[in-house]
Amino acid sequence: MESKSLKQIAEKMSQLDFCMMLTVDGRGTQFSRPMSNNGDVEYDGNSWFFTYEQSNKVKQIETNPSISLNFQTEAMLFIHLYGTAKIIKQKSILAKHWQEGLKMWFPDGIETPGIVMIKVEAKKVQYWHKEDEGEWNL
Repeated sequence: MESKSLKQIAEKMSQLDFCMMLTVDGRGTQFSRPMSNNGDVEYDGNSWFFTYEQSNKVKQIETNPSISLNFQTEAMLFIHLYGTAKIIKQKSILAKHWQEGLKMWFPDGIETPGIVMIKVEAKKVQYWHKEDEGEWNL
């Protein structure tokens, strides 16, 4: 697979919002669920997701921070991202990534009790797009 720059990968990821987030619990069981980065799609090697601190995915990340994100488009672009997740509670960071549409799930905005962010720092990103493929490694 051809090595690509983070900028080249970011161009492929521009406008991608929804992905499947895969976490692993303490017994090695994998869990996958759809997640949205809420339109925060200017990719710089980090992905950001709002959630609740008491969610199973947060518990799984606290046990095992290794995480995978899988994106797919109708145009047959597939992206797999492997990285390390961190739970972010700092209100200033939550405010930076806040979108008004999130009030549907977090009615009091960043003051919603239990709101946190998952920050995924990529270690490796691979993509496949018809005849083209490439990867970026940290």
